[in-house]
Amino acid sequence: MKVDPYNHKEKYLAWKEIISRNGISGVSEKNSKIILDFVFDMEFGLNVSAKSVKGARGYPRLNNLRQRMIFMAKKFEELYGVADITQVNERDLHSLFGGMRNGSIRRIDGKIYKDSANFVKMFKSFWHWYQKVNRKCGKDIIDITVDLDSSKDKPMWVYLTEEQIFKLYGAVNLKYKALIMFLFDTGIRSPTELVNTRISDFHNNYKELAIRDEVSKTFGRRIKLMLCSKILKEYIEVNKLKDDDILFPIIPNTVNKYLQKYGKKLFGEGKSLAGQKYSELTMYDFRHCSCCYWLPKYKSESALKYRFGWKKSDKIYYYSDLLGMRDTISEDDLLCDLTKTEIEKKLVISENENDVLQERVATLERQMKEVLEHVKQYEIIVKRC
Repeated sequence: MKVDPYNHKEKYLAWKEIISRNGISGVSEKNSKIILDFVFDMEFGLNVSAKSVKGARGYPRLNNLRQRMIFMAKKFEELYGVADITQVNERDLHSLFGGMRNGSIRRIDGKIYKDSANFVKMFKSFWHWYQKVNRKCGKDIIDITVDLDSSKDKPMWVYLTEEQIFKLYGAVNLKYKALIMFLFDTGIRSPTELVNTRISDFHNNYKELAIRDEVSKTFGRRIKLMLCSKILKEYIEVNKLKDDDILFPIIPNTVNKYLQKYGKKLFGEGKSLAGQKYSELTMYDFRHCSCCYWLPKYKSESALKYRFGWKKSDKIYYYSDLLGMRDTISEDDLLCDLTKTEIEKKLVISENENDVLQERVATLERQMKEVLEHVKQYEIIVKRC
């Protein structure tokens, strides 16, 4: 069974139980009904946009949908007096999302929204669903989301060099040594793929890991472990873990707090090269660091994408920012090309010399024939005399 570290299923089902009795609190009756219609359709994969992936949405997506739709309904009602989200106009739509992006509309704690683009994408999904539902009833709804800006800034993260990784590794206990090196070596998605890794997923004396298809966001894969095999084996033996056991039965928030404590202790409150403070280090940052480590070492882009479970090449830059990259060309590489050039030159010279030699042989053969002809003529004259 797949482990859900954030209990998305339980949260969604508990929410359904509550709203089945009273509807959605804090929003108008009309908004409550339209939001529930939308979310429940997504639960079963109904009226999905033609451009979207077909099928029922998972519990993480459903929780995200309901939370953000309720937030937007409240904001439209609070800021623009719109009690029916389907009646919002284009100007108010742009005003809300533009304000969230530039900071004129802020969170309850006063901070700027970091993911305003995700709210835009969510509203687009809702509106396209609303259009499709109405088309089935013979009614055309104008798409007011066409001009919305759904672009987003690349998020900051904590970049650790190899030296910093091993400094952190040396400062923590056995459990965290194994975890840190496993995250850095594999680049595995955490917590989703991480918390679903079992001892039975290892092969070849812990030198290979199979990330199963059913636990991966994209596709299953079998990768080689080049850095963490030894420490993993020690960790597994000390904890007497068996085949069916989860490798790291962790609570993600607890682990992140531990990493942040040591990030601050070892590297201070400053910002890493990727923009995020060392004191905000999380497990997911190791996926970024792993990409930086393996990028110059893999000879093919497709092999690197396979290791990390990526389908698109743009993920390589997204996760690495090309940090830690260097010019890797060497004299040996140049020598190889120069040597090839010299060989090619010598072959040309050799071919030319061979042509000249053949011409000389042909000339000598002609001259010999002429001499022989003269000799024959001379012998005939002598006989006559």
